[in-house]
Amino acid sequence: MSVDAAPGRTLARGFLVFLVVAATLAFVWLVAPFSGAILWAVIAAVLFEPLNARLLRALPERRGIAAAITLLVIVTVVVVPAMLLAAAMLREGTAFYALVRSGEIDFGRLFTETQGRLPGWARRWLADIGLGDIAGLRTRLGQGFANSFQLLAGQVLSIGQGTFGFFLALGVMLYLTFFLLRDGHAIAARIERAIPLAADQRAVLIAQFVTVIRATIKGSLIVAILQGATGGIVFWAIGIPGALLWGVAMGVFSLFPAIGTGLVWVPVTAYLFASGAIWQGSVLFLCGFFIISSVDNVVRPILVGRDARMPDYVVLIATLGGFEGMGFNGFVVGPVIAAFFMAVWQIFATTDRAGADAGMPDGDMSPQDLASL
Repeated sequence: MSVDAAPGRTLARGFLVFLVVAATLAFVWLVAPFSGAILWAVIAAVLFEPLNARLLRALPERRGIAAAITLLVIVTVVVVPAMLLAAAMLREGTAFYALVRSGEIDFGRLFTETQGRLPGWARRWLADIGLGDIAGLRTRLGQGFANSFQLLAGQVLSIGQGTFGFFLALGVMLYLTFFLLRDGHAIAARIERAIPLAADQRAVLIAQFVTVIRATIKGSLIVAILQGATGGIVFWAIGIPGALLWGVAMGVFSLFPAIGTGLVWVPVTAYLFASGAIWQGSVLFLCGFFIISSVDNVVRPILVGRDARMPDYVVLIATLGGFEGMGFNGFVVGPVIAAFFMAVWQIFATTDRAGADAGMPDGDMSPQDLASL
């Protein structure tokens, strides 16, 4: 190659990189309104890939039929139950809001009665921290809860007005899931070949990505469903109103390690004891401590395995950051980004150390180094 041709090749390479970046940013902007649908399509395809693979073994050379059957299972097992649960929550939430508006449920009065049953030292402590003005606090509590439920009602109305958009996103998600199930391996192979890393490093990144998505869904979402269902059944059994809403709340809070369902059942237990409902409080405490909170420790290792788990503090921070930045989708995106960050740094550190110790090129990794990831 002549010396004069080198600058031309460099310019062409730079322009090609510019086109790739510009086209990628434009495409991301184009599909941004359906980012949630795309995310959940990828999650569904990764999570149900083992089922799709089994169907392919039973129906060789029938990728379309296998993907269609897998998609039907997804709709039956996930989509329909989720929509029925949302409808039931909407009905129960509306009824609960009506009770608050009518005054049948008065949070200020409940707080006042609870405080009246507290021992003297507890009431003095509340007064010391500025909660001694019962009348004012009762008014503020009532207004606060009323405003909260008005906001909730507004959100419900916005959801109703956005029904068309919801079903459009759902259709995009299911449509994309079908093609990811049918052609997922080919798409993944193209993406893997396009990553400018050594083959072993690309394999580690792809494997880490798939493992973390499966671990997040299986280890977090399924555990959340189990903990929320268990908690809701316990609340219903001891006669606490709004058991479905309480159960869903516990399921959501269970997504956060070290916080968990205790944010729901511990305050309710304290209220039951303070209000004189001793047996209900005792049952809720025992079930919450020994059953609800233990589901995570028992079920998660079975579903995920201990090797696939990130440290709880990393999961907590990543999940909170994901929720803050992306809402509900963040509970998946946050841990995935954290796992990707840890995998990239582990590959970089191992490659750099291996190259320095053994004189290997930067792109080479030994099998022992890969195993350590």
